[in-house]
Amino acid sequence: MEPSSSVTLHDVAAEAGVSLATASRVLNGSVRKVAESYRERVMAAAQRLGYAPNLSAQAMAKGRANIVGLLVGDIADPYFSAITAGAMAAAEEAGLVVTVAVTGRDADRELTTVRALKGQRPRAILLAGSRFADATRDDELSAELENFRAGGGRVVFVSQSGLGFDTVRIGNEEAATALGERLAELGYRRVAIIAGPHRLITSTDRARGFTRGFGRGGGDVVTTVRGDFTRDGGFAAGEKLAASGLSDVDLIFATSDIMAVGAMSALRRAGIIPGEHVGVAGFDDISTARDVTPPLTTVAIPLEEIGRSAVTQALLDEPGDSPAPVTGTVLIRESTPART
Repeated sequence: MEPSSSVTLHDVAAEAGVSLATASRVLNGSVRKVAESYRERVMAAAQRLGYAPNLSAQAMAKGRANIVGLLVGDIADPYFSAITAGAMAAAEEAGLVVTVAVTGRDADRELTTVRALKGQRPRAILLAGSRFADATRDDELSAELENFRAGGGRVVFVSQSGLGFDTVRIGNEEAATALGERLAELGYRRVAIIAGPHRLITSTDRARGFTRGFGRGGGDVVTTVRGDFTRDGGFAAGEKLAASGLSDVDLIFATSDIMAVGAMSALRRAGIIPGEHVGVAGFDDISTARDVTPPLTTVAIPLEEIGRSAVTQALLDEPGDSPAPVTGTVLIRESTPART
């Protein structure tokens, strides 16, 4: 069959019945050994499909270090640490090393870090974390990343991009809508939302989705308290809500688990028992969500798989591929018992 530019590495891997990493090692000249039986299957599949590797991109990539640069907002946040763990595992399988940099959700720091990473000539730069609706550095960041991509590097965003680069998108708004609907079904009617800053897109999407779903079930948003998108931000918001007495609220929804955990601590300090006096729900299903008392109702996002997917898209997928958004699963736990 004549070589076809429309056939991707995905297609060859599926045809051969092997992983993307194995297909890439066979066809892209990796030094890592592949079993002969797998090599034969991949080569046969490539011939049947007429797969034509992007030789120019390979040539440029060969001049780069065996490094993947990963930018995260806060490595102490279990959300980012889980994504990092997945990215590291996938990179190790591909024979690469991940360099992790923390941006502190600061646009200037993010831009400076990208410029520094470019000097290391990594294979790819991955940017994990929410974008800001009022970002002041997006034009400069886009220019730096486009220059990096033009030189043969790959760029992948996690969560949302809006800057025209490949993205592993998380369906935050859709999943939050499903959570709001489910909690309304359980009998909750008046919610206080704990959210990050207005400009933080992830938090805004989740709050908007929850409001829509909760409203469909007959519920109302009584108030929204905003703070840093951290445990301490959630604690401060919980203190504000506790000071109000919560007499007109039967549910608190925090737009991240880490904020919910902080809020629950503040409530207990004020003598308000989560899950008994008021329901509490979060979002992400970080590891501690199952271990707090009571276990936290949330939306499970496969964070480690997202980290793996970001590396796979950066190293193996064809540029411009648009995988379906990662969906979340509603998990009802003891923090939101059914109301009678």
